[in-house]
Amino acid sequence: MKRKLAGLYAITPDEPRTDILVRKVGQALRGGASVVQYRNKTAGPELRREQGRALAALCREAGAPFIVNDDLALALALDADGVHLGGDDGDLAEARQRLGQARLLGASCYNRIELAEAAALAGVDYLAFGSVFSSGTKSGAVRAPLAIFAEARRSFALPLVAIGGITLENAPQVFAAGADAVAVISAVFDAGDIAASAAGFTRLHQQQRMQQ
Repeated sequence: MKRKLAGLYAITPDEPRTDILVRKVGQALRGGASVVQYRNKTAGPELRREQGRALAALCREAGAPFIVNDDLALALALDADGVHLGGDDGDLAEARQRLGQARLLGASCYNRIELAEAAALAGVDYLAFGSVFSSGTKSGAVRAPLAIFAEARRSFALPLVAIGGITLENAPQVFAAGADAVAVISAVFDAGDIAASAAGFTRLHQQQRMQQ
């Protein structure tokens, strides 16, 4: 399911109940989330497999790519559409080889263009930078300036994903800076109306594209 990543890149919250997680992700997809990343830092292996299977089926039905965070083995076991790896999550070139060319491979580049250069050489499909704002999910995360997206746009012909502290209020700045997609957890899944929040991010992306 290779396609250009754009718009809302929804990252799942640490939800222990699979039925609740599936319901929440379904609402985000109805609101226009273009891709879903499964991330649960509190779940054990059995729960991760259970939740991953359920979300993979949901995303398949919705026609949205399903990506697993930080766990290549789980992504392969679930026949996921791809995997996202951070700096300490394994060799990107090896992951590319094991995934094949049909699946998506994304890399966290934090605030460092040199990491993006290495990731691009390893054959990733998109580059993620952040935290672009202060993040409640990762309070100690390094900060990436919005200017890094213009720099990356000049250097790489790959989709650029922004992550970290992104809300409906500050997302326009991120899209205007050059990000193709915004990776969001709290501003979507902690919202009173998840579908409406997802639709808001989708609308902001569409508005930015019309201004280009």
